[in-house]
Amino acid sequence: MAIDEEITLKKLEVFLAFMRLGSLARVAEEQGQSTVSVHRALHSLEEGLRCPLFKREGRNLTALPTAYALAKHAQRAVGECEEGIRKVRELAGFDAGRMRIGSLYSLTLRCIPQLLIALKLRKPDLQVDLTLGSNEELLRSLADGRLDAVVIGVQQALEDKDLIAVPLFEDEVMLAAPLGSPYAGLARIDLQTMRDEKFITLGGGFVTADSFQHAFRQAGFVPETVMRVGDIFSLINLVSGGIGYSLLPGRVAEFSSRIQLIPLEARYVSHQRITLLLPRNRERDPNLLALAAECRMYGKHSPLR
Repeated sequence: MAIDEEITLKKLEVFLAFMRLGSLARVAEEQGQSTVSVHRALHSLEEGLRCPLFKREGRNLTALPTAYALAKHAQRAVGECEEGIRKVRELAGFDAGRMRIGSLYSLTLRCIPQLLIALKLRKPDLQVDLTLGSNEELLRSLADGRLDAVVIGVQQALEDKDLIAVPLFEDEVMLAAPLGSPYAGLARIDLQTMRDEKFITLGGGFVTADSFQHAFRQAGFVPETVMRVGDIFSLINLVSGGIGYSLLPGRVAEFSSRIQLIPLEARYVSHQRITLLLPRNRERDPNLLALAAECRMYGKHSPLR
């Protein structure tokens, strides 16, 4: 069934305002129109629907059951349209008062707080939603449009034509051991000497889990993994409690004074590249441009570069 040209979103907005306020004068005041214009909009809506919505009682209008039925659907239609307009304008970088950023748990001590403080100084009115998770979860949310940008670790430069990458710093992966372990005095550790040790690692999808697997592929054996955990804080606590060893990036050293990070021998060394990723089709978004600028500034002054 074709929609009559008399039925417009603007008229539906006026209609919903009348259903809410019940007065032509109050609707006119709210909408910035005359009462005549409001009355004309409601009358033309009835003409477009080809059925009455109101009963005239003197100078007043009383809603009929048809008006309540229309209001239910009109509310959804107007709401969906408003949401669509908001998303399109945000995608184009206009009127976007909120940004959704994703990051790793291990970046929440220094990197992410400093970036967010700098971003707020640059854009005081911008509201930021921060989501923490694994690389896999965050990249999926970025692809689905649930996040506007992510700051994550990657093992090697991403070759994705749909994403723009802004590097911040590189972080070396090391052995995480409890204080006073037999390896405490070593300048560098040979993983071959740890074949009989027990290890803890993060679950799949985390860049640190990828680093763990890479190092032991270089060592030529599969370590005995006694536990896999879902966040880096639990992993650090388990290592400090003597449950097992792990491989962790250098940036976590400040999370706990109860573990020691020992560099690996050169043949096992790998680095995580901490990188901002944002959609290429939004490279002109003013908020993302501001975030990228702060990431570049952070990269220039980071002690971990």
